[in-house]
Amino acid sequence: MKILAIDIGAGTQDILLYDDNDTIENSIKLVLPSPPVIISKIINNANTDLYFDGDIMGGGKIKNHIIKHIEKGYKVAMQKQAAKTIKDDLKFVEAIGVELVHDNSYKNDLKFSKYSKITLKDVDIDDLSATIAKYDLNFSFDYIAVAVQDHGFSTKMGDRDFRFEKIREKLHHPVKVEDFGYINAPDYFSRMKSVERSLNGLNLVTMDSKFAAVCGACQDPKVAKLNSYVVMDIGNGHTMATSIEDGCIQGVFEHHTSMLTPQKIELLVDKLANATLTHSEVHDDNGHGAHLVNPISNLEKVVVTGPKRSIIEKTDLNYYNAVPGGDVMMTGPVGLIKTVEYLKSQDKIS
Repeated sequence: MKILAIDIGAGTQDILLYDDNDTIENSIKLVLPSPPVIISKIINNANTDLYFDGDIMGGGKIKNHIIKHIEKGYKVAMQKQAAKTIKDDLKFVEAIGVELVHDNSYKNDLKFSKYSKITLKDVDIDDLSATIAKYDLNFSFDYIAVAVQDHGFSTKMGDRDFRFEKIREKLHHPVKVEDFGYINAPDYFSRMKSVERSLNGLNLVTMDSKFAAVCGACQDPKVAKLNSYVVMDIGNGHTMATSIEDGCIQGVFEHHTSMLTPQKIELLVDKLANATLTHSEVHDDNGHGAHLVNPISNLEKVVVTGPKRSIIEKTDLNYYNAVPGGDVMMTGPVGLIKTVEYLKSQDKIS
């Protein structure tokens, strides 16, 4: 079985082509700039009005560069589905100066003839396939797994609240991290649904990038020997921590990395392990929130991954830097591969 795993982060897209007839160490690995980084550079270097088509993708950097482009005096037009990259609320998109247009406007409206066209999508499978095929003459895969960060969207509440409402629904009792993988993502995960549309017809599994990283960290051979521990993915923007016992998540919190200090991390991890941390304690501190089911019996180790993980060195926590497959950059892809294998073992995918 061959699995193409792609973890799309804020800075990089980490790619692993895994064949279970061989070792991960012998797999093709790529660490490339993420699609949002690539698109942002294109916008930054543009000296024309811009027209965007395509679909929803990771949009933090893209939004900021579009705003700067408009401030330079250029016009920006976006098809509605692509415009949701900036924000699902299209009134906000219009408010920053973007013109919303119909899908065929680029071809049918002459005023856009001098606009430079940019297509938005998180995964360009044709381009990626052509790249990998240069190194694997028999390039093919049975499954493709993609991780993106997706807060979900609701008209009834903000994304921080909605994200944890959906985590609570999934985690009403201890579950395996792999259970956060989706064969058919719910409609409210708009970014995952966009990936599904772009990869229609392929055997696809999607997953939130934070849970993919946690899952991957658990596959480190040293971590696999533990029973009660906390896994932290300390990312550029967000930090997620999960308490794990008997192979299942017992609790989770998510905060903004920029707001964490070594002392705060120690306090949050201790309360996570003891199941005394409250949702409001994190949410009122401008984090996403927390949800706990059970305490863990013994905090054997704090397992860390993510680009900002060095902050853990300034704490007094007993920590371990996870390196699944011998490569910290492959943590997300390894988690995706494990999730595909798990879903297949549960007969959830054929």
